[in-house]
Amino acid sequence: MLSVESISSGYEALIVLHDVSLTVGGGEAVAVVGANGAGKSTLVRTICGLSRVRGGRMVKNGVDITTAPGHHLARHGLAVVLENRRLFGELTVRENLILAEKTGRAARGGKMMFSWKDVGDLFPVINERVDSTVELLSGGQQQMVAIARALLLQPDLLIMDEPSTGLAPKVVKDILLIIADLRARGMGLLLVEQNVGIAAELTERGYVMALGRIVHEIKAGEWPAFLGDDRIAKAYLGG
Repeated sequence: MLSVESISSGYEALIVLHDVSLTVGGGEAVAVVGANGAGKSTLVRTICGLSRVRGGRMVKNGVDITTAPGHHLARHGLAVVLENRRLFGELTVRENLILAEKTGRAARGGKMMFSWKDVGDLFPVINERVDSTVELLSGGQQQMVAIARALLLQPDLLIMDEPSTGLAPKVVKDILLIIADLRARGMGLLLVEQNVGIAAELTERGYVMALGRIVHEIKAGEWPAFLGDDRIAKAYLGG
């Protein structure tokens, strides 16, 4: 589904990512974990077209998307929930979601995997606050709107950058249940997460990043051994 092949990326003269490669198969859930400053968010920004690729390439469903602008990614079945969410704060929840729905319908040729009813069932808070201005919502409510908006783009692969950061434990639990539900529906998932326990709970396998490089691959079935290896946590995760 997604193949990131030896990419390098950064900001102006600063190269942050060095020869990074990873894959996410159809319907697969994969994590990228690492300490603060490892390059995880730069990886997300590069995949979604916000940071320019300096070397290597990215392929989604057999199509090279290396130079695809961010607003074209929905055409390739890709949606991203960034750490800062990038919602339109001055608009209502309804208005934010209508924009996404129109974009998703056009990008996917009318094929709708997620409807308003699906979004309402997954996120009851949206039904309750649909006419509220987004900037007046709590951080947890905004995160749910951001995920709902991404789903209305009709992706087959959802990328989430630090979805648990800064949220109350109850909200985190709710969001994890939603992500688990999406997995059960066959949604492909690339989860970028500093909390390794959450990553292990929600994904089948993963990659560890440090200093802009992939330094370790966690294969299917290896999460328990990885979590139990204190040497790796100290070396790469700041544990």
